Amino acid sequence: MPSTLLGLCEYREEIRKSRFITLAAPITNAQQAQDFIEQHSDLNASHNCWAWKHGDQYRSSDDGEPGGTAGRPILSAIEAQDCDQVVVLVIRWYGGIQLGTGGLARAYGGGANKCLQGAEKLRLISRVGLDCSCNFSELALIKLRVAESGGLLINETFTANGVDLQLALAEEQIAPLQQQLASISRGRILLHRREPGTEE
Repeated sequence: MPSTLLGLCEYREEIRKSRFITLAAPITNAQQAQDFIEQHSDLNASHNCWAWKHGDQYRSSDDGEPGGTAGRPILSAIEAQDCDQVVVLVIRWYGGIQLGTGGLARAYGGGANKCLQGAEKLRLISRVGLDCSCNFSELALIKLRVAESGGLLINETFTANGVDLQLALAEEQIAPLQQQLASISRGRILLHRREPGTEE
């Protein structure tokens, strides 16, 4: 199961007089990845190579290094570490010794690998989007049951009749939670799946 990172992590090494700093961070969308790259790139460095992956979306850049020697190895490291929703930036200061294409790929991919290996990770759980409605008096207890199930409360809308809730829950937790909600409400509270494409 893929993981993201709990926060920013860093790995530094020197390879044949070239200095490499690898930075990796969690992201929630493509724009956040691009913002991270812009904020952390060092314009005085020789190269700022990067890759990011968010679900089916991914991008990478060699930033002037020979094609395929930097961005792609960084992206491969993200995939090898089974990471998702992650951006990795490798900053290089050239030290005067050519590394060759194989050496570059090993340096960029290796730095990304070591940085991600050392990072604290958070497993990504695929959750299903659900809707339900309850009375005001039941809201606190339902919130507690959803939290105990590892679910997320996405939104709550107060209506004249009670509260409409949007939840996100792991597939295997749906049936047990439905049973708990049914016992709280004598079968009145039902979980309804939202349309595909609204999953968290």
